Amino acid sequence: MSAASPFRERVARALADETLHVALGRATGQLQSRRDVAFASLDDADAVRDFARAGKLAATRALDRMLEEFERRLIANGVVVHWARDAEEACATIVDIARARGCRRAVKGKSMATEEIELNAALQAAGITVVESDLGEFVVQLDRDRPSHIILPILHRTREQVGRIFERELAVDYTPDPAELCRIARARLRDEFLAADIGITGANFGVVETGSLCIVSNEGNVRMSSSLPRVHVALLGIDKLLPTLDHLDAALKVLARSATGQKSTVYVSLVHGPRRAPAEVAPEELHVLLLDHGRTKVLAGEAAEMFACIRCGACLNACPVFQQVGGHAYASIYPGPMGSVLTPVMRGLADHAELPQASSLCGACRDACPVKIDLPRMLLALRRESVATLPQPLALRIALRAWSFVMARPWLHRVARRLARAVARRAAPDGWLRRAPGLLSNWTATRDLKAPSARSFDEWWRNRGAPR
Repeated sequence: MSAASPFRERVARALADETLHVALGRATGQLQSRRDVAFASLDDADAVRDFARAGKLAATRALDRMLEEFERRLIANGVVVHWARDAEEACATIVDIARARGCRRAVKGKSMATEEIELNAALQAAGITVVESDLGEFVVQLDRDRPSHIILPILHRTREQVGRIFERELAVDYTPDPAELCRIARARLRDEFLAADIGITGANFGVVETGSLCIVSNEGNVRMSSSLPRVHVALLGIDKLLPTLDHLDAALKVLARSATGQKSTVYVSLVHGPRRAPAEVAPEELHVLLLDHGRTKVLAGEAAEMFACIRCGACLNACPVFQQVGGHAYASIYPGPMGSVLTPVMRGLADHAELPQASSLCGACRDACPVKIDLPRMLLALRRESVATLPQPLALRIALRAWSFVMARPWLHRVARRLARAVARRAAPDGWLRRAPGLLSNWTATRDLKAPSARSFDEWWRNRGAPR
């Protein structure tokens, strides 16, 4: 990877953005501390985490049977079921549903799957107006931006910036007050909920036992999006299944605590089907679209454990790399450690080989994960695959071959070591190298390098004498 790669350029821009650091610092630290407090309130947290993990992995191991059973249950509940192999097919299906029913205005609940397939662009190209109803997504849409976090779409924005966006796009007086900003957004969105004829949401989980969708939110916008329009379309990946309601109970307990530090989200909705008498507020039609879009590639490889992911964002908040560069540096819908695994597997390692390198392998992501996914193991596996299958920089290949040649010859290694030590110590009279040559220049570009000691360890050991 060259120093001029797009990934390095994005990282450099992020590191130079002081406002971004303020926003990230405010959010990630608070989220982590709230998570710790919330888990402390849970009786036998490890047992709950293990049960939630077991449910996800049970659905993964029997995915073909689970999907078929889920479809049967959905149909029995009056749901129309669709399948999509990729983004193009998913977008076409949703556009066709809207057109066939004369829908012209869509209101959307927060959904990373719709971001993944770029649904908004497809709807707008078909002449369908679409409005994001999640507050963060609403700001992102107004600013013609994209989310930087899977739970908090505007984690990269300060409240002062949001105030300027509202002033510019909504022609209101500037205010950085969060309560006032929420009031402005609520007033704008109320009419959109009432005018929309199709609501589009994701789903956090699909419960096979009952053929139900579970959708959680803190703002209530998902309930409005899924109940007021006459047509409701729910898009969920085939990795979102849970076998039973008991597994759902465990997953919900760890999801809210991991995502926002709450014991439970404000709204937990279980959607069983379209309107039934005597209900008056419910959609006339419910369509569920089950999306692959690269997920079977995940299931078929070493990253299959990622099917246990409940999309809580805890690994992002704990990651020291994400804390410094934010989500946009990853150029992926899914940033952070989970995205550094999912994106290369789902979209191809050749185009995203830098993402598995965007980790210190400190293990903080594994510790924070509520379902104990071993993210460092999968990141290392992708690094190995990258080295084995993709061309490596010429300088790196030459350096490694030279290193191998020298290390295989002890006498040459001793000579080279003494020479390198002499040169390095001469260049660092105070004991620190501030500018190193070749591949080491990437290190000294951002930090100093300690110069070698006057004697190597084995020289010291030989002079000391072997122990008895």
